Amino acid sequence: MKYRNQPELGEELGRLYARILITAGYQNVWDAVVPVPLHPMKLKRRGYNQSAEFAKGLSQFLEIQVFNCLERRKFTETQTKKSRLERMENVDEVFAVPQGISVSGLRLLLVDDVITTGATLCSCANVLWASGAKAVDLATIAAGGQ
Repeated sequence: MKYRNQPELGEELGRLYARILITAGYQNVWDAVVPVPLHPMKLKRRGYNQSAEFAKGLSQFLEIQVFNCLERRKFTETQTKKSRLERMENVDEVFAVPQGISVSGLRLLLVDDVITTGATLCSCANVLWASGAKAVDLATIAAGGQ
């Protein structure tokens, strides 16, 4: 999905994941789905954000909006070969809620394609909480080991 130009897989996985969440009683838990953003250079190179595709599928079945309330302010190289500490340092101060966007009081489902050490999701969640989000829950397609 991520490296073979198959964004439709992300959306389908989101729909499947949403069905599981609904069956488990998680309907009406969140106000919006928030995808982890890509840097504009990576987005242009890849042509799509795999996390945003996953968010689209989730939002359809959960019947909530995709809220692009995060921006990636710094370009970071892939984290696939970095240690846990290097990953944490690599995403420090990378994400922000842009001026004029409010997440105050919202219950958000933050989504990414893969969680390995949790550095990216942790950084994003901290930014959302610091900006007033009421709750931030996480969902990913896969978990990698490190």
